[in-house]
This record gives sequence, structure tokens and C-alpha cells, in this order.
Amino acid sequence: MCIKKTLARLGENFTWSSIRENVRLFIASCSDCQHTKYETRKPASLLCPLLVPFHPWKDLSLDFIVGFPVYQGNTTILVVVDRFSKRIHLGMLPTNYIAHVAALIFMEIVGKHHGMPQSLVSNKDPLFISKFWQELFRLSNNMLQMSSTYHPQSDGQTKVLNRVVEQYPRAFVHSKPSTWGKWLMWTEWSYNTSVNLSMGISLFEVTFGRKPPSFPQYLSGTSKLQLLKICSLIGNLSLLV
Repeated sequence: MCIKKTLARLGENFTWSSIRENVRLFIASCSDCQHTKYETRKPASLLCPLLVPFHPWKDLSLDFIVGFPVYQGNTTILVVVDRFSKRIHLGMLPTNYIAHVAALIFMEIVGKHHGMPQSLVSNKDPLFISKFWQELFRLSNNMLQMSSTYHPQSDGQTKVLNRVVEQYPRAFVHSKPSTWGKWLMWTEWSYNTSVNLSMGISLFEVTFGRKPPSFPQYLSGTSKLQLLKICSLIGNLSLLV
């Protein structure tokens, strides 16, 4: 604000190419400004990074993408991210979902494949996460002996991933948006089998140690083009004999 006021005052009589930068530097080093002005923004809190996970599908993050057209009564996507491999699992939820319903879908898309997680990070309110945890342990017949994690400052991973996931329905169903749920499994497959630029391999390969199968799987010798090339090569070799 002080920079804008000073620029306006100077602009009444003067101007030069670097006037904005010169004014900024002058105000930043002005002792009177430092003594008389005060910062109106909230002070930054301490940085509390999450612990680095060491095993796949033990430390997860969870978020929701809302506002989709109704598909079989569902308008929300549950996004679960493995913080180790960055792989995802996606599920569908109705508009007014509760912790019990979210926990059931979580066990359906994650729990039956990978078991119970050790930690779960979400920017959802602490009460929801607490009820979510309680329901998970009730479904697995275990005693809840750990606290839920409410960590909005460190949940940027799922926020970035949400934007990526939203691109797939736009590409798949832009002409028929109400069919987005039919393509959700292909959204998950496409993301998990694509190469991650930071790791140089696919997320599928991080978890399973092998490259994902391609669709369709190519079998050597089944291509007509390859057979034509082989026949042509044999013909050329016969001319040389």
C-alpha cells in the first residue's frame, strides 16, 4: 500500500523506466517506514512437514472432489493417495455423504486390497476424520489406538492431484457429463499407469516392480505389417543368394 501511494505521488511530476523497483527498494530500506508501519498480514506459522513414508499404502492422504452431475445417485469422488508411491484409488459418493458411508467406500476401494493404513492425512474437519477412523476400525474388528490426523497445511498433494483427476472426466465425457462415473475406473488406471516425471517410471511400477500391461497386449508375429516386412526381407535375401 505504501509503495502504491508513493508511486502515485511521484507520478504527478516524474517518471522513469525503473520507478517501481526504485520505490520498492527505497521503502524496504527506509528506517521511518520500518518504525511507523506495521505488517497487516497474519504471521506465518511454523513449518510442520509430514514424516516421509517407507512402505506403500501405509500412509495415505484423503480428499473429495464435489459438484459432479448426478450419476447413479453420486456426485462426489473420494480420492485416496498413497503418499509413498503416489498411486490413487477413486470411489463415488452421494452428495450428503457421512463418515460411515465414506468409510465403507474406503474399505471397498482401498482396504480390501492393502489392509488398514497407519496414518491418514486430510484437510477435512477433525470431527469427520475422527468418526471416519472409528468406523474403519469397527469394520475391521480392531481397537482404535491411534489419533486421526488433521493437517491442512500439508495436504497439498491431494489438492494438486484433484486438478489432475478432474482433467480426465473433462476429456472422457465433455459431451455427456452425466456419464462421468462410468469412466472413473479408466481415470484411475490412466493416472496410475502413466509415467511420473519426478520418478521417471509409472506409479504402477513403483508398487509392483514391473511395467503395467498395455491395452491391447501386443504379441510378436501377430501384426500383418510385421509379416509383410518379414516376407519382404526374405525376398531380398533370396535375391542375394
